Amino acid sequence: MFTGIIEAVGRIAASADVGGDRRMRFEAVGYFAGTQPGDSIAVNGICLTAIECSADHFSADLSVETLQQTTAGSWCPGHSVNLERALTAGKPLGGHLVSGHVDGVGIVLERHQDARSWRFTFEAPAMLARYIARKGSICIDGVSLTVNEVDGHRFGVNIIPHTLSHTTLAVLQPGDRVNLEVDLVARYLERLLAQREILP
Repeated sequence: MFTGIIEAVGRIAASADVGGDRRMRFEAVGYFAGTQPGDSIAVNGICLTAIECSADHFSADLSVETLQQTTAGSWCPGHSVNLERALTAGKPLGGHLVSGHVDGVGIVLERHQDARSWRFTFEAPAMLARYIARKGSICIDGVSLTVNEVDGHRFGVNIIPHTLSHTTLAVLQPGDRVNLEVDLVARYLERLLAQREILP
């Protein structure tokens, strides 16, 4: 589990196809100190398992499913990424509970400045739009954000200066694709209600 509070911005140092899927190496100076093989790290909201690591880098295997269902399929060396290590006991839950299991890919529609913040409008896939609620939580490229407004498949967020300066969201432009993870509570609630209608 993660919180959606980004701890560092790193970059993709290497990418190679291996046996039909892909192995990538991610770099961030000093950030991975203490990381062990098997640890989970969210990269742009995707939970990856470290297979090799040092203080400055870690490598992970990305399956065909991950490459097809997220933005990772288009990543290449030099690409900047948001990083967060897995939540541990006693760590502040500053964002919201995030699984690192990307639900789908959204598209940036608009961005404009609003005082010192920026307003972004995104379009979500139809199958995810029903889980997005005004003043609810959503994870975009690993960043926990509050939904400001919803209009059909479109939704808007406000991004404060601190978030812009500490994540990759600052470079997003209309047409860019982003990883989306909807609120866990909304997904489980739908499942529970569906089961209640089926079961006696």
